[in-house]
Amino acid sequence: MTGAGPLLLGVRHHGPGSARAVRAALDAARPAAVLIEGPPEADALIPLAADPELRPPVALLAHAVDEPGRSAFWPFAAFSPEWVAVRWALEHGVPARFIDLPAAHTLAWGAELPSAEGESEAAEGEQVRVDPLAALAGAAGYDDPERWWEDAVEHRGAEERDPFAPFEALAEAMGALRERYGAGGRPRDLVREAQMRLRLRAARKEFGDTVAVVCGAWHVPALRERTTLTADRALLKGLPKVKTELTWVPWTHRRLARSSGYGAGIDSPGWYGHLFHAPDRPVERWLTKVAGLLREEDRIVSSAHVIEAVRLADTLAAMRGRPLPGLGETTDAVRAVMCEGSDVPLALVHDRLVVGDVLGEVPESAPAVPLQRDLGRQQRSLRLRPEALERELELDLRGDTDAGRSRLLHRLRLLGIGWGEPGSSRGSTGTFRETWRLRWEPELSVRVAEAGVWGTTVASAARAKAEADAADAGALADVTALAERCLLAGLPDALPAVMRALADRAALDTDVGHLAQALPALVRSLRYGDVRGTDTHALSDVAAALAERIFVGLPPACTALDSDAAEQMRGHVDAVHTSVGLLGEALGSATGTDPGAASGTGGAAGAAGGTDADGAGSDGAEGTGSGEAAGVGAAADMGTAPTTTVGTGESAAATPAPGAGGGVASPPAVGADRSAGAAAPSHAGGGAAAASVPGASGSPVSAPAPAADGGTVSPPDPGAGAGVTTAPAPGIGGTVPSVPGGPAPGIGESMPPGPEGPDRVRRLRGLRRRWRGVLRGLAGRDAVAGVVRGRAVRLLMDEGELGAGEAARLMGVALSRGTPPVEAAAWIEGFVGGGGGLLLVHDERLLGLVDSWLTGVPAEAFTDVLPLLRRTFAAYDPGVRRTLGELVRRGPGEQSDPGARGLTAPGFGVEPDAGRADAVRPVLRLLLGIATEEKNLTGVGV
Repeated sequence: MTGAGPLLLGVRHHGPGSARAVRAALDAARPAAVLIEGPPEADALIPLAADPELRPPVALLAHAVDEPGRSAFWPFAAFSPEWVAVRWALEHGVPARFIDLPAAHTLAWGAELPSAEGESEAAEGEQVRVDPLAALAGAAGYDDPERWWEDAVEHRGAEERDPFAPFEALAEAMGALRERYGAGGRPRDLVREAQMRLRLRAARKEFGDTVAVVCGAWHVPALRERTTLTADRALLKGLPKVKTELTWVPWTHRRLARSSGYGAGIDSPGWYGHLFHAPDRPVERWLTKVAGLLREEDRIVSSAHVIEAVRLADTLAAMRGRPLPGLGETTDAVRAVMCEGSDVPLALVHDRLVVGDVLGEVPESAPAVPLQRDLGRQQRSLRLRPEALERELELDLRGDTDAGRSRLLHRLRLLGIGWGEPGSSRGSTGTFRETWRLRWEPELSVRVAEAGVWGTTVASAARAKAEADAADAGALADVTALAERCLLAGLPDALPAVMRALADRAALDTDVGHLAQALPALVRSLRYGDVRGTDTHALSDVAAALAERIFVGLPPACTALDSDAAEQMRGHVDAVHTSVGLLGEALGSATGTDPGAASGTGGAAGAAGGTDADGAGSDGAEGTGSGEAAGVGAAADMGTAPTTTVGTGESAAATPAPGAGGGVASPPAVGADRSAGAAAPSHAGGGAAAASVPGASGSPVSAPAPAADGGTVSPPDPGAGAGVTTAPAPGIGGTVPSVPGGPAPGIGESMPPGPEGPDRVRRLRGLRRRWRGVLRGLAGRDAVAGVVRGRAVRLLMDEGELGAGEAARLMGVALSRGTPPVEAAAWIEGFVGGGGGLLLVHDERLLGLVDSWLTGVPAEAFTDVLPLLRRTFAAYDPGVRRTLGELVRRGPGEQSDPGARGLTAPGFGVEPDAGRADAVRPVLRLLLGIATEEKNLTGVGV
């Protein structure tokens, strides 16, 4: 090795023993130049290794200029022999050069390989790829190549006198393997080795024979081989090539691990890093690190544990005939002494220490695409440092810094750079908080290079990418999701292109399912204006138009469905219902009014001379459109009560208050889609109520009636929604009190038009009223799938548009003997599925109907019904199922009997226990973070 010819130092990539041996050999030989395995285009980047801000692990990244996604990495760790050689050359002022195949060929190289001269083609099929370390370990009697390498190389004593002896022995062993296995299943290596020989010849001409070569030990026999210049050039002739760019990028220990898919990876980069850096007593220092990690995880580990673990590791090494304790012995000692035999904390040790999450750093002076530089500037200004270890980040969007972080992360996601993934916030459900899981992977550097084609800054690139995605989007839901992401990313300049694409897709898409999938993301976007300061004005028009199309197309789309399609349609109905509610809230917050402020009083307010459902301010008896729930002021008695309004936020009839005068509305057929006339009392304004007259279809409609001032009161729009006036079931009746002198503040008031114009505001605020009309139509149509009809009834009941008695009547119709059992079971699934168990617990009339129907199902149909019911009731919490079982066991409805009070289900009393409730109220206030009750009730008249 020290005679004539270059100094060939065959190493194991990322082996600390090889790294120490390379340093010793270079110190002894003092070569005039150092040649290193790597792409020659990176020679200009070698001086950056002397920069103190370049901290390994790092990697050389090469990517094609025209196709940045085509890339390759050459990783270096602090304990990599190649990195040690580079640093030695820079410290001693010696030229260092890379001699492997150029990256231009590596990236362009396809599956076709040039045939090697003299290579035998007699073998059929592909040659088996040989692992040199495994072959040598097997020859030495080891079943673990890593353990053999530790014993043969890593644990060699520092008293080794000949620094070249390890390389001599390793070269001889590799020579024997190459004689037996040839290229070892690596035909590309023959081309790479030809390139290395060419570069070596050139270096010898320039520096003479005092040249050191640091490369994989597998290549040493090939570099010693005497070949002609012509033969080597022939192997390289005709190789494809592409234009490439190279730079340094951060790398991680985890990506050095073999488990990550890295071909030259190692099993324990964290352990090898420790062996390389530990000045002495590596076992003691390692077990001290382990103890510190376990203490951070709140495990009881003392100094005595460390002492005992060191003794056990030494004993195991002696018993196994090893020169020093290796990773196997230390792991066994940690499991037995510190983890008490458990592999759970041991897995943490393996993940955090044996593999590790060390992330390298690259200086600003390193070459980078403009997008990468802009990203680095924003990371520094926002104090958002990339880390290899996954961490959770909570953002409060009301602060400028956190809002900027949110915009950056959302913009990177638009560009396909998945540095962070949004998660669910534990602290708050408000839109002003976000939770992110951050983890920087080396591959993200490639994604940044790829995204550089869209712009030179993160904002401009994200905008261009969003506009391109909008033009290429095939589904309507994709465009609405893109609009939401643009708002989250703070890209208002990209919204016009996205909105044009959204309008085009919405106009052409006639599938109600697609429209229903698109609406939720669009409506969610409307809520971001308050927190993020984004103008969502244009989105409200598109969302309203989309909702109108759904209202029209949903009823026919819910007919003639099989079970799977019906279940999917139920999900669409739920999504639209939630979206319409959010749309009303968003519009109310944008205009300073509460859409639900008039809940339960709309009919009375309209009868008392308030505004109409659209907020137009007419003297009709229509009630307020923002009154979203049914009248709630009814007296709850068990007798027959006067007729009252159900769903007063719609064009429903309002029952006059006692003494107010006026007619009585007649109850329409249940579930029909119609408008009912209203009999309103006269009031100070002199407006008369609209009289109820039969329409052509047999449904009562409102005809104009003369007003006291000579005008007329306009009837409500029959097409605007299906209000229903019903005679109440027992216990649901009552009267709605009149409001003297006009509506109270917040009741029956028209929403201020603001900058949008009164017509637009009126149209948007009527959406919820019209949606309830759609639900009523679905609930009453026999052709609609049972699961959808049941869901519509449930949603109307949750909104307060149907009383419990009316819901019970509809359930009784759906569960009648004339309904097929499977269809009835589907109705039940729609009504009580998805958290409806508590509804059955607290309304035993509904439970009794279900129980009676179920006991009457014929035996031959029970097997068809059972899977549906099992799917429905299996979703309930165990406590709900247990309570339902107790209620069914004693018989639903018996609790109302005074004699049955002793049969109440465990944990449920006949009447609320005020004393027990008062005892937990302070704790609830503390948990919810609200003020004392006295402060909350100040000034509200209670």
